[in-house]
Amino acid sequence: MNHALTILAMVGGFFALIAPLVFLHELGHYVVGRLFGVKVDAFSIGMGRELFGWNDRHGTRWKVSALPIGGFVKFAGDLGPAGEADPAWLSLPPEEQAKTMHGRPAWQRFLIVAAGPFTNFLVAIVIYSGFFAAYGVPHTAPVVGSVIAGSSADKGGLKPGDRILSIDGRSIGTFDEIELMMMIRPHADLHIAIARGGHDLTVDLVTDTITQVDDAGNKVEGGQLGIYPAGLSYTRGNVGDILTASVLAVRDRVRMITDIFGQIAHGQRSARELGGPLRIAQFSGARVSLGFLPFIDLMALISINLGFINLLPIPLLDGGHLFFYLAEMVRRRPLPAKAQQWAFKSGVAVLLGFMMFVTANDLGSLGLWRKLSGMGGWGQVD
Repeated sequence: MNHALTILAMVGGFFALIAPLVFLHELGHYVVGRLFGVKVDAFSIGMGRELFGWNDRHGTRWKVSALPIGGFVKFAGDLGPAGEADPAWLSLPPEEQAKTMHGRPAWQRFLIVAAGPFTNFLVAIVIYSGFFAAYGVPHTAPVVGSVIAGSSADKGGLKPGDRILSIDGRSIGTFDEIELMMMIRPHADLHIAIARGGHDLTVDLVTDTITQVDDAGNKVEGGQLGIYPAGLSYTRGNVGDILTASVLAVRDRVRMITDIFGQIAHGQRSARELGGPLRIAQFSGARVSLGFLPFIDLMALISINLGFINLLPIPLLDGGHLFFYLAEMVRRRPLPAKAQQWAFKSGVAVLLGFMMFVTANDLGSLGLWRKLSGMGGWGQVD
């Protein structure tokens, strides 16, 4: 019974997390497209066969589809998957062509496409603004309050009262930035610049490695210096303070994501840590059991991830279209059709390969490969 409830929490948490983020992402495309006068043929949450839907007074078909793996907005005269216009577009009168995606200037198409991922960042800013408005804006100086005996900080020579100025050349403004950097740097060699007693010093150390296991059984390795802040305070800031803190919170998490990809690219972190829908379902199910605030915090992080991933310059993703529109604006004409078709096919291969890889990682996180390897052979009789 408990197992069934866990699965139900995972599934329910996944849909409660992903559906609003997908809807808001696509709504960003929709709103900016409508602002530029582009007609919208369809707005879908999910892919594949339509489950139910309705038409609005503008002729847009709003629908929910069977496969919960994303969503889409189909604009009139929308570009085909390889960048070509709908052939029917050529037969439209000029005034109707102006209402299609293909009939708008490249800069307007660029903004329409960019609106989706940037809406995801905006959602995260709104979530963090809600936190800071309710609980106050955190003000934690990057000053060491205490050092854990035997920790990497203790061995490296950090002392209470030290102000951390930078880590590996990246300037540090708050203690929260230190924690975010350490989360993804287990057993990492760090070069830390500090201010002590009116003098600037440098400290070299290797972070401690800690392994955290959440309620869903997910194991994540992170780094730790072994220091505590000198003090943590929250202030009831004005709207400007709240928005500034929220934007900085999103910036720090985008930095964390880029750091992770950089570590994977340089072999410092295993690509097996990348996850897909099943792992998101695990985390979201666990967050649901912890309460509303942890779940909303995860929603903010996933929203940032969706915005970041969609900006990657891969055809089929928003970033791929943005790349084509930038090239069109620079060249003052679209890229050749063959080049776009080649890029599209390459993008399909990359995305399919990535989806297969993260699905394998997801199944591994659920213990499938371990269970199969322990079977001893297909012909074994127990």
